[in-house]
Amino acid sequence: MKDPEVKLFSLNTTRPLGQKISEKLGILLSDHEEREFEDGEHKIRPLINVRGCDVFVLDSLYSEPKATVNDKLCNLLFFIGALKDAAAHRVTAIVPYLCYSRKDRKSKPRDPVTTRYVASLFEAVGCDRIVTLDVHNLAAFQNAFRCATEHLEGTNLFVEYFAPLVADGNVVVVSPDIGGIKRAEQFRQSLSRRLSKEISQAFVEKYRTGGVISGEKLVGDVSGRVAIIIDDLISSGTTLARAASTCRQHGATKVYAVATHGVFAQASNEVLATPDLEQVVITNTIIPFRLTADIVKDKLTILDTSSLLASAIDRIHHGGSLVELLELT
Repeated sequence: MKDPEVKLFSLNTTRPLGQKISEKLGILLSDHEEREFEDGEHKIRPLINVRGCDVFVLDSLYSEPKATVNDKLCNLLFFIGALKDAAAHRVTAIVPYLCYSRKDRKSKPRDPVTTRYVASLFEAVGCDRIVTLDVHNLAAFQNAFRCATEHLEGTNLFVEYFAPLVADGNVVVVSPDIGGIKRAEQFRQSLSRRLSKEISQAFVEKYRTGGVISGEKLVGDVSGRVAIIIDDLISSGTTLARAASTCRQHGATKVYAVATHGVFAQASNEVLATPDLEQVVITNTIIPFRLTADIVKDKLTILDTSSLLASAIDRIHHGGSLVELLELT
């Protein structure tokens, strides 16, 4: 049986990344229309026939000057619904950064579990599959959705970037809190294989009370080593800056910070200016428009996710293995 024809859409605010993915797949972006009315309501629709097609829709769900996160979420949901109404065979949402994924549990009485509510919205409009990258809590993400989920990881991107940079050094991978140990261990193992040498691991204690972060105890040896602190996202930068300071105090020679998503709250312009951090490495899932301080922008390196996302789309369409894609290192 012939595979359904593949169609790729990128909503307007994620167009630059969509264009890169399009070029790597050798598939033109399909045309669509987006309109915003004076009262703030939205209209969005495909401008091509999608009947019987395998449709992929790209949109990274974060707030930016052109659109709030809620605007973008509504636009994506309405578009998925329109595609299903137009008889698309299957609709896959490619969401490099998934909004509201940090609110995945009740931390106070009567708290919302927003991750689950967002999942219900995607299911309500008929989304067949959702693909995201380095979500904050993988178990919560997988348990929230009843439609198919695919989780991509930036580990290989980070390994390929850091391998030549630290090949001749004594390296330690650091988790900025105990909750990120599994993520750090995965990166440590991949980097060890890539460099064909054993790399150590450490973590820094972290307590959060009333929005205030504390804790400076370090478990592991960083003295005389290049420390790579890895996390899923950077918001204010306080967690990474605190961990970098701790590593420096314990004798680390250089400290790098790496995270998939650069949210960069306004405070990060001051927090990440600390001389304890040599470099900050992120991916292009979020445009770092909130970074305005030159001292921080000069430290910033942005890695391109388009090849990873294009490969995932190709494998999903042809029934290939995403596990093999993530195990290439």
